Amino acid sequence: MFHSDNQYTRLRWILTIAGLLLYVVDIWTDIVLALKYFQQRQFVWTGLTLVFVLLGQLPTQIFGYAWYRDDMTDVLINPEGTSTISGMSKGGLAALHLLGMGIFTRYYHLLKQGFKVVWTTPNFYTLEERREVHHNLFCLATDLSMLKLFETFLESVPQLLLQLYIVLGHAECSVMQYLSMVFSFLNIAWALVDYRRCLRRSLPHVSEMPSGIPTAVYLLYKLCTITSHILSYALLLILSAYTTVGLTVVWLLGTTWTHLLQTDFCSSRGLEHLYRAVIGVILTFTFFNVKGQDTRVAMIIYYSFYSIINVAAPLLLAFLKPGLLQTDTVLLLTVSGIIWGCSVLGLVCLLLYYLYLHPREKWREADEVDGLEKETETIRRIRSFLQP
Repeated sequence: MFHSDNQYTRLRWILTIAGLLLYVVDIWTDIVLALKYFQQRQFVWTGLTLVFVLLGQLPTQIFGYAWYRDDMTDVLINPEGTSTISGMSKGGLAALHLLGMGIFTRYYHLLKQGFKVVWTTPNFYTLEERREVHHNLFCLATDLSMLKLFETFLESVPQLLLQLYIVLGHAECSVMQYLSMVFSFLNIAWALVDYRRCLRRSLPHVSEMPSGIPTAVYLLYKLCTITSHILSYALLLILSAYTTVGLTVVWLLGTTWTHLLQTDFCSSRGLEHLYRAVIGVILTFTFFNVKGQDTRVAMIIYYSFYSIINVAAPLLLAFLKPGLLQTDTVLLLTVSGIIWGCSVLGLVCLLLYYLYLHPREKWREADEVDGLEKETETIRRIRSFLQP
């Protein structure tokens, strides 16, 4: 029987539109905020806000185009060897990605194919054909969710850190700043949950986690640990601008660790180095399993460091800048309480998730007649994605 969890449903299709709208609004609020800074002649804030917008766009366009190129050369996806993929030539794809429209192209094709399946597909498909159609849709959704994850940690997370630093350290508050932070936070939450669910549904050997408590606990674990870490970094930036050097060192450590793991995600050496640099940024703010292996020791080391930073940041600010504490006592005490409270709640949710709620692998034995399933370039790529 074709289980409902393996179907790309109408609700899933509608939620894809919601994710697209959230992505557009997040970018829009950041651009409007940059224009507001420019009108106020705050050129440093203008430049940094726009830099993070561009930083989130550039790698996602590069990887999006590279994956289309890989799919063109995959004999299972493109058996006839045509010079187009998804109805577009290499030149057309390149132009769209140069214009920053690559991710919208993927949204368009996912929504178009999804609409045919969930709203207009006839019922005379066999069970195997239905399974394959829905699986292909989840593969498209997973590629898109990975690009969204890149964009989130390259744009939304740094943008949230920047705006928190401006609000807390320079007492500059506006409606657009709060809107930018709110939509950045919502984009982070959406990207994390959407990525986890799409990835697990696109791989046949991985168990899908049911909705409800497991998803809520996972989301709390990620959001609490990321939020507390961003707030701690913001306090350290207020303490000293040299914190940027420390963040660079943390990024280098994450990138180096990814390099030592010898990831094999991209089809070229140059793209692989870019991928490792992007993963280094993600590891600066949260932990992911880079190669789908046992990372218990790595997680213990990572979250031990995380706990030290989160405990130390408010204390260092209180002892080294007591004047700031006297000026904004309530605000800084509130931020400190959020940091410590989120740290504890996040770590508790982490333990609950991995001890009791994390779905286990379910390797499907090969059928004697069908043999081993042929693996497309898309499936090979998805198997190499970050594991939640």
